[in-house]
Amino acid sequence: MRSAFRLFLLSLAVLLISACASQQQEEVLPEKTYYENARTAMNAGNFNEAETNLDYLESYYPFGRYAEQAQLDLIYARYKNLDLEGARAAADRFLRLNPQSDHADYALYMRGLASYNLDISLAGRYFAVDVAARDPGEQRQAFSDFSTLLNRYPDSEYAADARQRMIAIRNRLADLEVQAARYYIKREAYVAANNRARYVVENFSSTPALEEALIILVETYQFLNLDKAAAEGIELLALNFPDSDAFDDNRNFTPSVLKRENRSLLNVVTFGLLGN
Repeated sequence: MRSAFRLFLLSLAVLLISACASQQQEEVLPEKTYYENARTAMNAGNFNEAETNLDYLESYYPFGRYAEQAQLDLIYARYKNLDLEGARAAADRFLRLNPQSDHADYALYMRGLASYNLDISLAGRYFAVDVAARDPGEQRQAFSDFSTLLNRYPDSEYAADARQRMIAIRNRLADLEVQAARYYIKREAYVAANNRARYVVENFSSTPALEEALIILVETYQFLNLDKAAAEGIELLALNFPDSDAFDDNRNFTPSVLKRENRSLLNVVTFGLLGN
């Protein structure tokens, strides 16, 4: 009897919860109300509230009067909410549903902007983080989005900023290659260091990292006894950076990057993890 009574009470509780949930379901508001609520929240800087109303607007009125503008606002609300992946997804959706929209340039720009900032973690906003040392995958995606924007909409109001960000991305990618070259030099992997430096010279010749890349290139060529290539590198360095610290007062190239350390074989092959 007790078991039957407990089962009855449990069933009754489930029915009561279901009834309460049904009563608490939100009433569907008019399309204009959701839109105006979202705009008011955005103007007040309440992007959580704005995003909620925009989500309702898209769910209940996907082909309504405010559908296209709501999709654009959702990109911005998610971006301001630091939901960068969500902002990028919203931009993708907008471009897929509205390929001929007059606002496609904005969606492309915001997608690039989200990727541009996506590799900077929350910790990076409050602590010193070397952006150039991070995984460049998102930077490359941002560069692609900004490049597409410039190719398709060269007169867009977002073109100038996109162009400047592309320059910053190239500088970051070049710095990353130089940092990798330094790492390989420290591990005495001079061929790998040479390859990284050469990549900067061949692909990022307009970046500030070029000078150091040329110096590394010359020194690794010299170490590898590739005298002709080293001489050509010195000429290129002198042409582009005649006042470089790599030259002494008599304009002679003075190696300073490669400093062979007295390390054991075990230390070299384990990249410094073991041995001395």
